[in-house]
Amino acid sequence: MKIEEKIQYYKESLDVFDDTMDKYKYLLEQGKNSEKFPEELRQENFKVKGCQSQVWIAPYLENKLLCFHTDSDAFLTKGMVTILADIYSRNLPTDILNSNFDLIKQFDLKIILTPGRTNGVYSMLKQIKRYAEIFAEK
Repeated sequence: MKIEEKIQYYKESLDVFDDTMDKYKYLLEQGKNSEKFPEELRQENFKVKGCQSQVWIAPYLENKLLCFHTDSDAFLTKGMVTILADIYSRNLPTDILNSNFDLIKQFDLKIILTPGRTNGVYSMLKQIKRYAEIFAEK
């Protein structure tokens, strides 16, 4: 699935819920279902700056595709970073760089996240983009 298709998938998944609490539960479920984060990657250099909670995004290449291990010490944030990793993982770094990062605004996060957490999501996106730039140069 392409990046734009995954964003659309998650937007539609969130739009199914009329109640904000159900949207919270959906994000929490995404975090619970995430892959286990490798403990050896829980390092300062993989921490995302600008998040209220601790968030780690560790990049790796698999068959020339950029992938991400992610984790957070806050359940809701873990759900968000898991969704972002799913959207952008398994893509060429150039495809990530050429994607429209504003599409994420379709999630209308202000309804379900505090302004501080919403800013954290944008910090996560900046980190993903930064990793794509680094790996695109290789």
